[in-house]
Amino acid sequence: MVQPDPAAPSRSLIRRRLAVRILLAVVVVGIIYFGLLPKLVDVGEVWATLRAMTWLELVSLSAAAVWNLGSYLLPQLVALPGLTFRQAVLESHTSTAVGNLLPAGQAVALGVTYRFYSSFGFDRPAITLSLLVQGVWNNFIKLGMPVVALGLLVLTRRATGDLTPVAIVGVAVLAVALTGFALSLSSERRAWRIGAALAAAAGLPRRLAGRAAQPPWPEAAVRFRALAISLLGRRWHWLSLTTLISHLSLFLVLLLALRHVGVADSEVSWVEALAAFALVRLLSAVPITPGGLGVVELGLAAALVLAGGDKAEVVAAVLVFRVLTFLLPIPIGAVTYWLWRRAEGRREVPAGAGVTG
Repeated sequence: MVQPDPAAPSRSLIRRRLAVRILLAVVVVGIIYFGLLPKLVDVGEVWATLRAMTWLELVSLSAAAVWNLGSYLLPQLVALPGLTFRQAVLESHTSTAVGNLLPAGQAVALGVTYRFYSSFGFDRPAITLSLLVQGVWNNFIKLGMPVVALGLLVLTRRATGDLTPVAIVGVAVLAVALTGFALSLSSERRAWRIGAALAAAAGLPRRLAGRAAQPPWPEAAVRFRALAISLLGRRWHWLSLTTLISHLSLFLVLLLALRHVGVADSEVSWVEALAAFALVRLLSAVPITPGGLGVVELGLAAALVLAGGDKAEVVAAVLVFRVLTFLLPIPIGAVTYWLWRRAEGRREVPAGAGVTG
């Protein structure tokens, strides 16, 4: 008989944590949407700005949003050899919808991705490698974009000298991350040491609580190194390109929304928009609300208004951007989940079932 892990949280504790997360998310969203945003801008002016958009602007924005959703598939197809386009569509849109709906949704979305990949016939090592490599590359891009954007702001003299130290810190963080990843791949011994150091850091709260268990990350780091070298040796350039395209496709939707509601380049340049986009995405990585709901809107609106944009136009652009990138994937994800469940049900029916002689 398998004994339960005494260190594992009970179901009641998990439910309480989930309830706290949901309550916190509701409170944060309520404060932002019903408290802060109405003080930032007049809702009537925002609505008038939205109604002034032409059908051509709406069509081009919709096309950019569709392309953005399609770009999510590209890194997956590179990081998991053998994954078909149809399988990537079903998994990507379903996990995106889950990530946008649930508190700590990104963690749950990883579980959804694992379940989908398993149902497609991929084994655990291939799935784990794909998820880890995609996660690492995504984080590199997330760390690198603010650095690049701040550097461009300083070079184009769109920023004050106060941002120079921020750019330097960003470069240092990115350099440390890249160096750590390169060292983990350079030798088995280094991979083991880095895994042990990360495990010790992650296990510190457990040790302080009197629990000796520690994650088996050193062994996992060595296995990851061997698999990653095999995959990245052939596909690192394609993975880098597709991940960058995916992030820039999301930014394109924001930039088009700004221009289509009337925020000119003279008010907010594309470099300033990129800086706001990159910094807010980095800050919203902390899962306070599902998909950063409320936090992203307030952060983007504040940053773009500070850059020189008209309040009503900026808020209108941010709301359009979030409808197309946060809300739109939810119904699409519901459809792809239904299609996947339907296909799974067909596979589970034994051959000849329902056939009478």
